[in-house]
Amino acid sequence: MNQPEVKKPEVKQTVGFVGLGNMGGPMSERLVAAGYPVVGFDLAPAARERLAAAGGAAAETAGDVVSQSDVVILMLPNSDIVESVLTGEDGVLAGARPGTLFVDMSSSEPLRTRALAEVVDAAGSRLIDAPVSGGVKGAVAGTLTIMVGGAEEDLARAVGVLEVLGKPALIGGIGAGHALKAINNLMSAAHLWVTSEAMLTGIEFGLDPNVMLEAINTSSGRSGSTQLKWPNFIVGETYDSGFGLSLMLKDMKIATGLAESLGVPHTLSDKAVEHWSAASGDLGPAADHTEVARWLRERENEGSGK
Repeated sequence: MNQPEVKKPEVKQTVGFVGLGNMGGPMSERLVAAGYPVVGFDLAPAARERLAAAGGAAAETAGDVVSQSDVVILMLPNSDIVESVLTGEDGVLAGARPGTLFVDMSSSEPLRTRALAEVVDAAGSRLIDAPVSGGVKGAVAGTLTIMVGGAEEDLARAVGVLEVLGKPALIGGIGAGHALKAINNLMSAAHLWVTSEAMLTGIEFGLDPNVMLEAINTSSGRSGSTQLKWPNFIVGETYDSGFGLSLMLKDMKIATGLAESLGVPHTLSDKAVEHWSAASGDLGPAADHTEVARWLRERENEGSGK
């Protein structure tokens, strides 16, 4: 994909960060280490304390972050919370500096992002969406894939910041990043499910999982699930990829909801959502998404009476 050439600002801007959790915490700390003035807020006091210990400034409210920042990154759970933070009863948009650039790196709903961008623009600020793929390890290492939706000139204002966090690519207009992130995770989830069913079949037949993976990864059945998830988090039964099952399911539903709104067939995708919903109901909201493989194995054992 050919990317537009963007000129980075010469002076490092003050970066606001709202949402300092598993992803936002290491991302904000990378920006501090890169020399950016960072002001951050999270509802959890411990998260604010970690940013302060890393050299950032911990704010008492999201509004305090926005009033001091040129670029504000939002790393929040969903569109409901993003909209609440920006335009809710105590929304911070009204207190933003003229021309403030908001970067929604959450996994939000693309059509709602489009509508929100109009509200932000009317208030004298700008919004781009820039969700990520790469998990906690990518956030720590600064190797995230960053899918940007928005105007080229707005990306130009944020590109230096985003390149500290990973590799930003302009996908299209506003909402395009959120659309592609959801579509990517729908595919990833479907890959993991069928990979787990296939791997468990081979193991039950008597095949060594490591031998299977080595062969598959030089064959047409390979995917991120065979190359990364099964060898790193499932074979050793650590299930610690850092990306929650509930978050994966949320992104899957965003993608199927988008397909529904556009009139695109999504029958197999709906089945994937159904299966992941069943696993989520049993495993609970704190489960890592790779635990679906364990859940499938336990169901297999129950069915065979083992």
